[in-house]
Amino acid sequence: MSGSVRIGAVAYLNSKPLIEGIEQLAPQCKLSLAVPSQLADQLASDQLDIALIPVIEYFRNPHYQLVSDACVSCRGPVRSVKLFSRVPIENISSLALDVGSRTSVGLIRLLLLQRYGVQPRECGLPMDAQPDTIDADAVLLIGDRAMQSPPGKWKVIWDLGEEWTRWTKLPFVFAVWVARPGIDLESMGRTLSKIRDHGVRKIESIAEKEGPLLGLSVAECCHYLSVHLQYHLNSQEREGLLLFETKLEEADLLEPNTTTVTRSSVSL
Repeated sequence: MSGSVRIGAVAYLNSKPLIEGIEQLAPQCKLSLAVPSQLADQLASDQLDIALIPVIEYFRNPHYQLVSDACVSCRGPVRSVKLFSRVPIENISSLALDVGSRTSVGLIRLLLLQRYGVQPRECGLPMDAQPDTIDADAVLLIGDRAMQSPPGKWKVIWDLGEEWTRWTKLPFVFAVWVARPGIDLESMGRTLSKIRDHGVRKIESIAEKEGPLLGLSVAECCHYLSVHLQYHLNSQEREGLLLFETKLEEADLLEPNTTTVTRSSVSL
């Protein structure tokens, strides 16, 4: 592929190690930042060549290909994807969903349905809205604004990474690097993995820069980036990825108008 490569990444703290130093390590790449749902739309409309998109969008488009073994995942509590409920889980009848999310929306629908038989009425939670002002039994928050509990009285707080791993004994993958057709996967795969390795080594400096902006101490930010999150799409992560797709299919929680190919294996 000639010319610059248009790359989109998540604007949240959790993706910073995947793009740290990208300007120096991959000068051929033109980086733009957005929330996960926007990245998925931009890739689908050919505004991007490669994007760090919600895994549910990867499931929905059989033409997309994994580019790299770099990802955003967890093997327990993730801290930045949470459900805050004013009522017991089994009594949730209305749910406000963070408009920036798609994978986490699929995950909470799956957890509520398969574990509690609950399918609440849904509404959107705008990025600038305060959760305590929303008239809903529960609120799903993702990214930086989920890092600290919002104002209000919450009877139940779920960390969705923790709930998934407790349920399945497997890691949960939130986002992967995906390319539209026509991209040099081998070359870009190596590049994105190299950037990930560089970013993981720079976690402390990332924490020093980003933590104060979010009201987090450097130590707290380092712990989040290095303990709560994982950035390698290893064998267990791939198994968890496939199980999530299978469970969504079985529960009919992928959009009906989208062609979906259930993958028997996840390879690069």
